[in-house]
Formats: sequence, structure tokens, C-alpha cells
Amino acid sequence: MFIDGAKINVRAGSGGKGCQSLHRDKYQRQGIPDGGDGGKGADIIIRADRNLLTLLDFQYHRHFFGAGGGHGSSNHKRGRGAEDVIVRVPLGTTVKDVSSGSILRDLDADGEQVIVARGGKGGIGNWHRKEATAGQPGEEKTIVLDLKLLADVGVVGFPNAGKSTLISAISNAHPKIAAYPFTTTGPILGVATGTHRKFVIADIPGLIPGASEGRGLGIQFLKHVERTKVLIHLVDMAGFEGRDPVDDYRNINLELKNYSKSLFRKPQIVCANKMDLDGAKENLKRFKKSVKKIIYPISALNKQGLEELVDAVAKKI
Repeated sequence: MFIDGAKINVRAGSGGKGCQSLHRDKYQRQGIPDGGDGGKGADIIIRADRNLLTLLDFQYHRHFFGAGGGHGSSNHKRGRGAEDVIVRVPLGTTVKDVSSGSILRDLDADGEQVIVARGGKGGIGNWHRKEATAGQPGEEKTIVLDLKLLADVGVVGFPNAGKSTLISAISNAHPKIAAYPFTTTGPILGVATGTHRKFVIADIPGLIPGASEGRGLGIQFLKHVERTKVLIHLVDMAGFEGRDPVDDYRNINLELKNYSKSLFRKPQIVCANKMDLDGAKENLKRFKKSVKKIIYPISALNKQGLEELVDAVAKKI
């Protein structure tokens, strides 16, 4: 199951107590203060891990607590600091503090991390010639995790335009493929290899008119192509279910623009799919007259024209 959002509660550890102690021997009847300081409480740290792909674990584990620091003791012994709690998330996770509404960090590199709740400082011991104090409490926060996949290329288009077939043909991804709309219900990542370089490609559920207003499934996952450098705009040139390829192209661009102008302005490679079916060649001629761009005709099912398309994408990146 692909989960791309979660809300968690974190509470860092409290600092340990400072020690109130007096050292006495046969020469020091009144005693010398020798109470040690308390140890620091555990921080809660969120760290990006490239081996994770989803936030599914946080559907079942939402609370993270840090251990308290050790208490100080006599003879100036300082309490032991508690071990920090590491919360691992996938690359591309945005960490947001609910109370302030601020984004704490956008974790887009393996091993990058942010302290979301700091452990309390330990109390001071009376060796400072002051009364010993208790440790400070650790911070407690509610954190929202929002995952946006990291990919070089995003594939957009109508349901049944052949996006899953394309990504399975040019990459190592193996999405479910069937002859009905919304076969893809979550984003799919794959690695494709061109003449010039390898790149990561993302397939999202198909868009439909009104998607930017909440219709269909694709709008829920458009954020996963916001980070991409290039979009492959896949058009069903055979006109599945009587649709017009020109209208499909314009409608998808309208939904992209309504969702995000920056997403709409990303470089697009227009790809005419299903060229092996009846009517596709005639539709392509008409399509070229309306869409004044370089168009790559392919048949993802028969793996025709894919090398040229992959090389064009790699060059564009």
C-alpha cells in the first residue's frame, strides 16, 4: 500500500536531575558540594533513508518518545545523556510543525536529517555552589509528514492512455496493466536507461476533466511529479472510448495549469501512443496541425519508437 502522508506525535526526553551531595572526610566536617549535573534528554530526529518508499509504517506507529537523561550523582558524576531517537522516512519527505505551520525541512538527500524535538537540558548539581535543580522537560510537538517522490520524469495523461504499459516497457517497473480506467491507483517509480544516462520515471493515476477540483484519482498524486524536471505527456492517438486526442491534450494541460502553474510550465515531451491501432495515423495528422510541437509516435504495447523517446527524454533532462 502506498501512503504519502502521516501525522505523528513526538516528545523528546527530559533532562536528568542534578545531584545534591556533600563530600565529607576527616578534614571536611562541614562538607564540600560535589553533586554532579543531570544528563541531557533524547532528541527526536527525522532522517531520510533511500531504502524506504512509503510512509505506511506511520499508519500504525504514530507516537515517538525519547528517554530521559540520567541523574547526576556524588563525586561530580554527570548523568548519562539519553540516546537520540531516529525516525526514518523516505527521500522527498517534507517535515512540518503543526503548531507553527512552518516547514522544518525538506528531506531530499539520503541521510539528511532534522531535529524536530530537542531533549531537555540536565539539571545542575550543587558542585556549582548552588542548589541542585531538576532537568528541563523535552519538547513535545505534532508533526506532519508529506511525501513527494523524487523522480526525473513524470508521465501524465488520461486513464487508459497507456502510461503503465509505457513505464513497464522502458524501465524496471512492473505496474498492474489492464484494459480499464484507473488500473493505477498510486504512483509507480522505475529506472529507465537511455543512450546518455539513466533516469527515474514516475507514473501517476490518470487525470480526467475536473481533476483539479477533486475528480478522479490523479489529483491526489500530482504532487509526486512537482519535483520532476520533464513531463511525458502521453496521448491516446487511437481515441479510446471515442475521445478526441486534441481535446485530451488540451484538457490535461488545463488540469495541470489549474493545479500548479509551475507544474504546467515544466518542459513537456508529447508522446502519441497506440499508433498500432486503427485510426491512429489519421488522428496524428490532425493532431500535428493543432499541436505545434515535436511529437513522438510510439506503440508502448509493441515497443515501437521507444528508443527515440527515451533518448529524447534523457537529452531533455
